[in-house]
Amino acid sequence: MTDWAVRGRTGRCADAPTGGQMPEEWEVLTLRGLAATDERAEEFVGTLVIHRVGSPEPVESIQIRVKRSVLTELHTTVGRLLSRSVGFRRSERA
Repeated sequence: MTDWAVRGRTGRCADAPTGGQMPEEWEVLTLRGLAATDERAEEFVGTLVIHRVGSPEPVESIQIRVKRSVLTELHTTVGRLLSRSVGFRRSERA
């Protein structure tokens, strides 16, 4: 599984289980089943699996819908970060 930490400001959220306060930090564990109906799709659906950092509670799965433009931006940004990371080797196929 991928081990990323996502940090954010505390904010109000009506559906939050913490009495209206969103937690400060979530750990992104994986993104499952990201798929589209066809190769020209502009939106993709999948499941984001996250865990509240420091919480004994189990992971949460959230159904997500992501636009192609967001995935393109993430691809560029994450690729740039990984290429600068120590120990990362670029795939021969890329």
